[in-house]
Amino acid sequence: MGEARPDDEADLRRPADPEFQIVSSRTFPYSPAQVFAAFTDPERLKTWWGPAGFTNTFHEFDFHPGGMWKFIMHGPDGTNYVNESQFLEIVDNERIVFDHLRTMHRFRMAMTFAGREETTLTWRQRFETVAECEKVKAFAGPANEQNFDRLAAELATASP
Repeated sequence: MGEARPDDEADLRRPADPEFQIVSSRTFPYSPAQVFAAFTDPERLKTWWGPAGFTNTFHEFDFHPGGMWKFIMHGPDGTNYVNESQFLEIVDNERIVFDHLRTMHRFRMAMTFAGREETTLTWRQRFETVAECEKVKAFAGPANEQNFDRLAAELATASP
């Protein structure tokens, strides 16, 4: 019998089984609208998305429910990582949910933007199996922190 799976239709706003997910969070001294805008503009997003040393080439960024996000992350060692995701839910300044569709690691990402004058950004990556989550967890925690560092730098350059 296969490994237990979380309910695909579960409400991602409530905590899911921690064995299936990676949660990363940081508070930024910017409004939810400012932090959300750094994700919605592909020209800005490609400058900060990914761990330190990575660059991005975006091929498609159709930011609406059902829209696709296709890009290549270029690692500092020259390795290319093809990514494909589909947006499922977008609530301006509050929430973005997408499915990462590539077989290297499939997961659902729920991003929440909480606050008023500052924003607590939380990323909840939910995987289909515990084994897949464990495999990704080894590098995703530090990589997500680097990603938040890059977002902080982007927000600082874009703010008046």
